[in-house]
Amino acid sequence: MQRLDADKTIELLDRMGRLISSKAHASGLLPVHWETLRYLQRANRFSRTSAALTAFLGSTKGTVSQTVKALEGKGLVSNESDPKDRRKNVLALTTLAEQLLSSDPLLDLAETIEALSGSQRAGLNEGLRRLLTTQLTKQGRRPFGMCRDCAHFSAEHSAGAPHYCLLLREPLTASDSKAICQEQTPRQAAAG
Repeated sequence: MQRLDADKTIELLDRMGRLISSKAHASGLLPVHWETLRYLQRANRFSRTSAALTAFLGSTKGTVSQTVKALEGKGLVSNESDPKDRRKNVLALTTLAEQLLSSDPLLDLAETIEALSGSQRAGLNEGLRRLLTTQLTKQGRRPFGMCRDCAHFSAEHSAGAPHYCLLLREPLTASDSKAICQEQTPRQAAAG
């Protein structure tokens, strides 16, 4: 019986993925373009690099390079040398990309999820979080979680502004604390 339930869940996830992809294509961008734009919108300043994007997408450097070039060509992403480390490039969304994200095809899905009851949303979030965490662990990939949920996050640290990253030894703003980071280590993982 459990295998039948798992098969049903996989079928639902697969179908939902196809619906999302078809909406993304309808806007003139590829699904990977939308994923890249969403990632850059949510990533903190330490994670807006091609290397971090490659890790987040689980893709190859070549594929990410082509994706970034395509988005640069559409005027949606800038790709500049990092002033602190010339070996790295920093990716940023343009104003046009920010405007485009206000009509993200996933916003319709977000409205549907918001219409669920609180317990349905909580159950859905917890189930999907566990699935994702398990699959990332099996594949040896990083979680890219929120800064404020990280073992290295220090709220109201004396060197912070108002927060601090103990790993990178950098002050963090309130908005940094809500962004995702490539260096994120979930608190419970560090404790266990």
